[in-house]
Amino acid sequence: MQLNDILSNAEDQDRGLWFELLDPVTGAPTGIRLRVAGPDSATQARARLKMVDDLAEAADDEGRVSAEAREKCRLNSLARCVLAWEIEEDGAPVPFSHKNVVRLLRAAPWVHQQVDAFAGDRAAFREAR
Repeated sequence: MQLNDILSNAEDQDRGLWFELLDPVTGAPTGIRLRVAGPDSATQARARLKMVDDLAEAADDEGRVSAEAREKCRLNSLARCVLAWEIEEDGAPVPFSHKNVVRLLRAAPWVHQQVDAFAGDRAAFREAR
């Protein structure tokens, strides 16, 4: 591996990869697809920095951040790593927005767990090259 390989991979990760959510019980594809930036992307780096700022803003006078506020910051950070999606509600496409991605991630723990696992999977982004 050379420096240009590392830089090229980081650029590829910034474009993201499509990931399909799987049914948490059967493992069958759900038809919901998200384009997620990779763990070494500039997109994820910006999301982490924003999360630190958000946590600082959520801190009380003694520097403590409630569990609820930490979870909100975490989900917002993960949502910033989603670049696009293919998802429907009541038979119509759902507009892509940060607010709607957060809504999806909050829908059920298995959703954000799958997205988080994929967003951190360097192997998936290396295999795609």
